[in-house]
Amino acid sequence: MSPSRRDFLKTSALVSGALGVGVLPSAFDLRSVEKAPAPLRILILGGTGFIGPNQVRYAVARGHHVTLFNRGKTNPGLFKGVPNIDERIGDRAPKPGNYDSLKDGEWDVVIDNPTTRPRWVREAAAAVQGRAKQYIFISTISVYDKNDTPGADESAAVATTDTPDVEDGPTFGGLYGPLKALSEKEAEKAFPGHATIIRPGLIVGVGDPSDRYTYWPVRVERGGEVLAPPAEHLLQFIDARDLGEWSVRCAENKTYGVFNATGPKQPYVFGPMLAEIKKTVKSDATFTHVTPEFLRANQIRGWTGPNSLAAWINPVGPSAGFMQRSVAKAVAAGLTYRPHADTIRETLDFYHHETPERQAVLKSGLTPEKEKELLAAWHAANG
Repeated sequence: MSPSRRDFLKTSALVSGALGVGVLPSAFDLRSVEKAPAPLRILILGGTGFIGPNQVRYAVARGHHVTLFNRGKTNPGLFKGVPNIDERIGDRAPKPGNYDSLKDGEWDVVIDNPTTRPRWVREAAAAVQGRAKQYIFISTISVYDKNDTPGADESAAVATTDTPDVEDGPTFGGLYGPLKALSEKEAEKAFPGHATIIRPGLIVGVGDPSDRYTYWPVRVERGGEVLAPPAEHLLQFIDARDLGEWSVRCAENKTYGVFNATGPKQPYVFGPMLAEIKKTVKSDATFTHVTPEFLRANQIRGWTGPNSLAAWINPVGPSAGFMQRSVAKAVAAGLTYRPHADTIRETLDFYHHETPERQAVLKSGLTPEKEKELLAAWHAANG
């Protein structure tokens, strides 16, 4: 579930100083946002899913005018009636896509959020050619051909494919990364010298549909013995609000180029990260850190999905550098990170406002039954 229109209206009221709108979760409180030096006209492709609402809220709070272009099917009416937001309906999926609603208008920047298909970027860029000055494409660190080198930066080679027209199937037939890389090239080709490619890692926080990070605050809050990966293993992630807000500042500052946008400056370490979650939520949790060999023997995968060890990737061999990408270039260009404790609290706040059905079944992580089984097996083998 994504933040509701009511949440946005509450945010807008607080930003404008209105009273009487009730208590607003801190995740949506933008009262401290300063106005930008100059207002921009921002076209956001998407805007109502996970990353987009953060961009919209921040942009409006900064004084910008936002045009949203989407099908009107994800969270319809989320921004209806909100000042400085113009909504246009279209569909990028047909061949060719329907961009008729974008025939009128000029924009300082286009922010493209939901695209994995190179054709979508090519057609969107053509639809606004000559009427937009900058193209910000939200890509992924999965574009890289190899992930075996800790600290690798944006100069590392990206993956390629001989089948660039794949548009359907789970992870696009395993071509998610290569297709994102081709989409980047389409943006750079259409806006030479004026394209901004942002490559986030794991995106977490309010509105996360995957639960890859959410699993850990929820599980630690529950308390008791928690099965966890090796305490010294690293991970990187970025709060969706940090990503969304920085993408807007890239427009304000005319920031061009390619940037890894995961975080923080130094990767998190699982042991201290879980300890911080425990402290923040005031839990009685204890942590049993098991080995990758034990997980493999029990057919527990990492990263994502049911009965996985969420957000964890074994840092050996081909994946040794996946959670250790350099973010120095993005930090130098103004990417900032909110305190981890804020992400913990606000992720949990969002989770507790979900429906009971959604709270009952996380999309990533171990079920209580599976965790209990694994802990018993670990203690039986290790004393």
